[in-house]
Amino acid sequence: MAISVPLPLSPPPMAEANEELRDSVRERGETGSVHSWELVTAVDGPGSRLTVFLAGCALRCQYCQNPDTWRMSNGVRHTVAEVMEKVARYEKVLKATGGGLTVSGGEPLLQADFVERIFHEAKKLNIHTALDTSGFLGARASNDLLHDTDLVLLDVKSGDPEIYRQVTGRALEPTLDFGRRLSAQGITIWLRYVLVPGLTDTVENVAAVAEYAGSLDTVERVEVLPFHQMGRDKWTALKQEYTLADTEPPSAELIQRVRDQFAEHGLTVF
Repeated sequence: MAISVPLPLSPPPMAEANEELRDSVRERGETGSVHSWELVTAVDGPGSRLTVFLAGCALRCQYCQNPDTWRMSNGVRHTVAEVMEKVARYEKVLKATGGGLTVSGGEPLLQADFVERIFHEAKKLNIHTALDTSGFLGARASNDLLHDTDLVLLDVKSGDPEIYRQVTGRALEPTLDFGRRLSAQGITIWLRYVLVPGLTDTVENVAAVAEYAGSLDTVERVEVLPFHQMGRDKWTALKQEYTLADTEPPSAELIQRVRDQFAEHGLTVF
């Protein structure tokens, strides 16, 4: 079997992301920058979900399908009460389907205090909560926030620190630390892995992520997400250089190989 060699990509430019990271420190949680909302089924957690996409991200992933969520200035300011008014509107259907509220992004932990307040209010209504995060800013998640978090969709983008930096522009270790913290606190994890041919698909890289996932006691499932080109037009519209323009989606054979690697560690794989 041929082994792919990662593309010789440089880490993405990070000046704008670093600015977002600095600016986000001033956020106190009374209001937050919301990019969009979506009612989905069995995508961002169990059952029907109201997914709230927050604006702003500290990463610049080469394959990001929503680069329009990178800046907090691209969102609309909402209070916690306004978010919960929307949640309450769908409360019956969320509970009837075993669903709940998912906060995604962007990177939701860029506005961790806002998420904490939303989840606290959601738990007052006995609504299932899920946090969709890269984990890079996991240190910003207070224990109070995690206490009100039922599920974390943890996006581990690479098991190799060098490839992780090529993909995201950031260090891998904060994500790994956050996963270990979640496991230690008994919080359920759905680990996600985006499979990009020529970038994240080497046997060694996948093996590192699989070994890590297998070391966590609370990983309920692993989702292998095949790379696609659905976000390409957004990069063009934003006049951003898209380095993966010529990258094809992974073959069925490659997807199966990667799924098998995770399954070898006793993990449930989708």
